Amino acid sequence: MATRADLCNAIRALSMDAVQKAKSGHPGAPMGMAEIAEVVWNNNMNHNPDNANWADRDRFVLSNGHGSMLLYSLLHLTGYDLPMEQLASFRQLHSQCAGHPEYGYAPGIETTTGPLGQGISNGVGFAMAEKLMADQFNKPGHDIVDHYTYAFLGDGCMMEGVSHEACALAGTWGLGKLVAFWDDNGISIDGHIEGWYTDDTVGRFKSYGWHVVSVDGHDVDAIQKAIDESKAVTDKPSLICCKTIIGKGSPNKSGSHDCHGAALGDDEVALVRKEINWPHAPFVIPDDVYEGWNQKDKGAAREAAWNDKFAAYAAAFPADAKEFTRRMAGELPADWKSVTDKIIAETNEKAEKLATRKASQNAITALAPELPEFLGGSADLTGSNLTAAPSFKHVSGKGPGNYISYGVREFGMAAIMNGIALHGGFLPFGGTFHMFSDYMKSGMRMAALMHQRVVYVLTHDSIGQGEDGPTHQPVENTSGLRYIPNMDVWRPADSTETTIAWVAAAERNDGPSCLVLSRQGVPGNKHDAKDFELVRKGGYVFSDAANANVIIIANGSELSLAVDAAAELTAAGTKVRVVSMPSTNVFDRQEKAYQESVLTPGVKRVAVEAAHPDFWRKYVGLDGAVVGIDTFGESAPGGEVMKHFGFTVENVVKTVKSVL
Repeated sequence: MATRADLCNAIRALSMDAVQKAKSGHPGAPMGMAEIAEVVWNNNMNHNPDNANWADRDRFVLSNGHGSMLLYSLLHLTGYDLPMEQLASFRQLHSQCAGHPEYGYAPGIETTTGPLGQGISNGVGFAMAEKLMADQFNKPGHDIVDHYTYAFLGDGCMMEGVSHEACALAGTWGLGKLVAFWDDNGISIDGHIEGWYTDDTVGRFKSYGWHVVSVDGHDVDAIQKAIDESKAVTDKPSLICCKTIIGKGSPNKSGSHDCHGAALGDDEVALVRKEINWPHAPFVIPDDVYEGWNQKDKGAAREAAWNDKFAAYAAAFPADAKEFTRRMAGELPADWKSVTDKIIAETNEKAEKLATRKASQNAITALAPELPEFLGGSADLTGSNLTAAPSFKHVSGKGPGNYISYGVREFGMAAIMNGIALHGGFLPFGGTFHMFSDYMKSGMRMAALMHQRVVYVLTHDSIGQGEDGPTHQPVENTSGLRYIPNMDVWRPADSTETTIAWVAAAERNDGPSCLVLSRQGVPGNKHDAKDFELVRKGGYVFSDAANANVIIIANGSELSLAVDAAAELTAAGTKVRVVSMPSTNVFDRQEKAYQESVLTPGVKRVAVEAAHPDFWRKYVGLDGAVVGIDTFGESAPGGEVMKHFGFTVENVVKTVKSVL
């Protein structure tokens, strides 16, 4: 019968062998965290290898994602569908065992990790979602939402600023179901960290409002005691500081950066085998070790018990059970189309002149009662982003709700929203000034990479926002977000387009969306109802002329400039088509025939957007022109700034004439 030491050494062997075979990877963290992993996965986590997605499973996050072989070893050993040949093809093309854990590649990978600090921040989102779902669905005697989030993190995660943002908020929220394990091994890529990391980590987390305990990370009994103690503290997240030896088991490289991010080498691997008494060939696991790790029977029993609990809940509260199932499946309400069609039509009928940020708030207000999964928020700019609705209840301190004041923590907000989306049951959205999307872009990129339904409300979208000046006036940001694969960026021109963009973002189930919105008012346009579906195509003919000899492409607050310029040109005998292009990403996915019906080949084109012009070259071609801005802005009232940089009817007309 395998001992616990044998079970831990199986992780060490698989990790060092896979890295050695790939001649690339990070063996040190898996070898150093083997005991912590065995205690958590074998003795504490509620999970089922045969169903990695059952609703009330515990979530696990490997924030120090460079140690990915730790997670792959755990998944394989406990019985998930991750065959040994996948571990043996670690870091190779199309392997399920990529260099860092990638969401969707293998069952049991809850989130993509690797960019340090974001994993633990995702973990905060998981725990937040658990708490809020429990508040919304649990009934006396029926706790259908009752699970933990376990997160492993290393020194690098501690150093990254986003961990400070998210963990501080986790303490304020009192996330008692979040248990994090710090791999305190004192090593990073550059070597011993005392030259650049001397934080009082225990004091720091206690000041956040966390429960903190320190243990020997190789003492399984001490680790278990710390977990039991942490679970007993229900009103605080817990940090278990585990003092470990990186690369434990390696006679010559443990405790040094030599084993952090490189294969040990054949000679050292052979020495490790002797050191840990592991005589087995690479990628060979004895039957008794498999038996000691196997969680399939236990997992099936855990899920069956929860299924019985849910059946009793469904019998007592059938409507709530149906709603829980719908939300965890990410499905929209049954009457979604009829309701949203009505909201769009009513918005269009009003055709109000207002800022698109206000149009966005109107859309949120209308949609919120229809979408109980809406979980809104802002990074300390609620009154400017206009992201709150009357039906929202603020998450306040340790009390639950459905609107989050994230504080001035843009990056933390983005990473937390990713965890919330991955958990299931919510559609998270968060607001900030568009300029500060730079702070959160890595988290936005991760949402796109993982195909998560997250919405970003980015207001004050151009130099037109005015007096705050160039530090707050985005010039390059909209184009930068458009270049993120799988990101939909919407810059609507009026209230109807804004509402349609919101509906499209809510319906999208394979990626995130950005709503780029104006501070200043824009004209209200009353659209023909047939245009509603065309707006959803990302670009459409807003106004036309038979046999047009020029096409003006515009969006956002500049559409009105294009319309007014077209009127002046038409009066002078020029045939002008105006195209509204609220989302280039969506337009680019349309069939070629539709694209050419909007942007007719051979017709001269001019694009107008208060942003960097280079993005639009692919639409206007070498013989077209762009009215844009390739410098930073200025501090002055918005209208004056726009005029100063050439966003006038006169300049658009002049530019159009220059291409004809």
